[in-house]
Amino acid sequence: MEFFTYFYEDEIKRYFFQRPGTFTKYTNRELLSYGLGATLYMPATRPNIHQEILSKKHEGLTSLVIDLEDAVGDNELHLAEHSLVREMLRLQVECQKGFLKYEDLPLMFIRIRHIDQLKQLMEQLGDALNLLTGVVIPKFSAENGRDFLNLVRDIHTETHPFYAMPILESAMVIQKETRMEELLKIKSLLDQYRDYILNVRIGATDFCGLYGIRRSMDTTVYEIAVLRDCISDIINVFQRFNNPYVVSGPVWEYFSSKKRMLKPQLRQTPFRERYGDEGVKWRAKLINENMDGLIREILMDISNGLTGKTIIHPSHIKVVQALNVVSYEEFIDACNIVKAFDENNGVLKSNFENKMNEVKPHYFWAKKILLKSQIYGVLHEEYTNIDLIRKEVYV
Repeated sequence: MEFFTYFYEDEIKRYFFQRPGTFTKYTNRELLSYGLGATLYMPATRPNIHQEILSKKHEGLTSLVIDLEDAVGDNELHLAEHSLVREMLRLQVECQKGFLKYEDLPLMFIRIRHIDQLKQLMEQLGDALNLLTGVVIPKFSAENGRDFLNLVRDIHTETHPFYAMPILESAMVIQKETRMEELLKIKSLLDQYRDYILNVRIGATDFCGLYGIRRSMDTTVYEIAVLRDCISDIINVFQRFNNPYVVSGPVWEYFSSKKRMLKPQLRQTPFRERYGDEGVKWRAKLINENMDGLIREILMDISNGLTGKTIIHPSHIKVVQALNVVSYEEFIDACNIVKAFDENNGVLKSNFENKMNEVKPHYFWAKKILLKSQIYGVLHEEYTNIDLIRKEVYV
């Protein structure tokens, strides 16, 4: 797998100072945790999943979740389980025939309802289980989590790694009187199984549902007070420097064009200054596709230390991946900070003469930037993330 495969080689060389790295489910866990990018959810009832993967239908897709939980009605569950097993077995046959290499598979996960369902799928899939990178555990809690993680540990081998991605979305997490105790218990539990945890995810939709809230296309999760408060505590607990986890951004729900209530969230000036009248037209196109709210929320995710995002439509892939690419300025600053830390220096002026880099406070940030740069790449100084979004991608 590699980000931005929809760019031609000459475009990669033009835009990237350091090209995006390749990765598979066999990549080192710490680095792989940054490689999920835009994780596309699809219901397990979806027909021909194996064919979509084989044909690489969704350009730029590097990770997906086949959902057996909320995306599947209770009356469809048996059909969904049968369909998932059938599609994985078909995909395994195609790999055995040589039509697709295991290294070229996207990172694939299944989202299960309960532990017995995972045990049943293990038996039915057999060796096809090795196609999967892991399992997504919804409504993860300190009470139910240990049994799941023990099973994940039993499945995981060096030859065929298998990871857990817990979703924090329960009432115990969102409700203020129980939140911090529950988060600390979950963190303590995950620390005991750290080698098997790839990512921590936030279930914003379930959280909102507990309060009868649904955000509009003009509203980010950071503008929903009860959700912002909870996300802040999740970041506080799970991204502390001494034992951090990669936390991904919550799902963005909108993709179709509808009448807007509020003004667009992308300022016109940056588009006009960089691209002239063509930039203004392109900004209008992003707004018509409801991309402005998504872009704003991703930028807020990144500002708050989150990496990657859950998505429900392939048109979001390009935007999520592009905005997570490391800028040249970030990369050079990070390199200099790490180098200065090794040499026991205290503070130094940035090469760009616009900030001071304090080595100790910024060291953890710098290490994260360098890890991220290995996956997403680094832009040349004269280009921005917006230049990558301009690329037309077939959806």
